Amino acid sequence: MLGIIPAAGAGTRIQPLAFSKEMLPVGSRLDEHGVERSKAVSEYLIERMLLAGADRICLVISPQKTDIIQYYARHPASAKFCYMVQEQPSGLCDALFRAAAMGHADEDVLIGLPDTVWFPENGLAQLPAGELSFLLFPVEDPTQFDAVMTDEAGRVREIQVKSEQPGTHWVWGAFRMPLSTFQALHALWREPDRGDTYIGTLVNAYLQRGGSALGVRAGERYHDVGTPEGYRAAVASLAKPSPIAAA
Repeated sequence: MLGIIPAAGAGTRIQPLAFSKEMLPVGSRLDEHGVERSKAVSEYLIERMLLAGADRICLVISPQKTDIIQYYARHPASAKFCYMVQEQPSGLCDALFRAAAMGHADEDVLIGLPDTVWFPENGLAQLPAGELSFLLFPVEDPTQFDAVMTDEAGRVREIQVKSEQPGTHWVWGAFRMPLSTFQALHALWREPDRGDTYIGTLVNAYLQRGGSALGVRAGERYHDVGTPEGYRAAVASLAKPSPIAAA
């Protein structure tokens, strides 16, 4: 299984930083010698992908983000990492599809955002294999995210991209799909007059053409560390026990 992490963004909401936003210290971990070290925010997503069964992880970076490579060269799972370059910031879809050639036939793809911290840790493992499925989280202010409208069976009806009046407080935080679906989305994105910036608008077009997706309300807490407020919330959340998701 392939994990894809788009890490080429400039992180303007939390700048100025002296390093890539994906390297922002959030919490800590023990190294191989039992010494406590600061933990980069992107490590949380990597841990969750590995827990879900990813055997390869591709980080899509900009040419300036060599600190990400240097940091993860020392990671215990460094042999599972590879890197692709997005020369210019051209949106989430463009970053994700840079890794399209890394997938193997008959495998699934995991996708998440490296500047987020969310629970439960096994959230990605709760997404079904062989189907486009979104891990959904309840948030207080869904206008800052992509709200996911589902029917009673959990099928996705629409993704509302940063809507001023979203119809739900459930937003996507990560997703999974078979490589064949990832390739179909890539082909759709490459059609004339598309080139979507956001995955939500692309998935909406995919659904309108007869595709299907599942929304799994298994998320409990979700923090976007790309803002000072989100950073503080994530640090505070790491000190709390994991609650049961609201119905």
